[in-house]
Amino acid sequence: MPPLTLAFMPEGLETLVGPRGARLSGGQLQRAGATRMLVRQPELLVFDDLSSALDVETEQQLWSQIFPTTPTCLVVSHRRMVLERADQILVLSNGQVIAQGTFEALQATCTELPTT
Repeated sequence: MPPLTLAFMPEGLETLVGPRGARLSGGQLQRAGATRMLVRQPELLVFDDLSSALDVETEQQLWSQIFPTTPTCLVVSHRRMVLERADQILVLSNGQVIAQGTFEALQATCTELPTT
């Protein structure tokens, strides 16, 4: 599949994406959704496993561009790279908070954090 750029879109900015338009990969859908959110410059962004379909390099680029420019992010993720960037982490089990803190603090006490 060609890259997700306007040059490859059949009708440029007017190209329909999704079920009735151009077919996009999972990673392309995630990036398009994130772009739509970021362009509005909201005060709070909520991401649910935003980078799960991205390769490691693209994931690193995504988070390095989102975190310094966004006032507040609520991120649901199990990816260590994302958790290491967090100011605060809440660890949930069966809908209950079982641990809270920074990645460094939780690493010593919380077995639920990813090791890689």
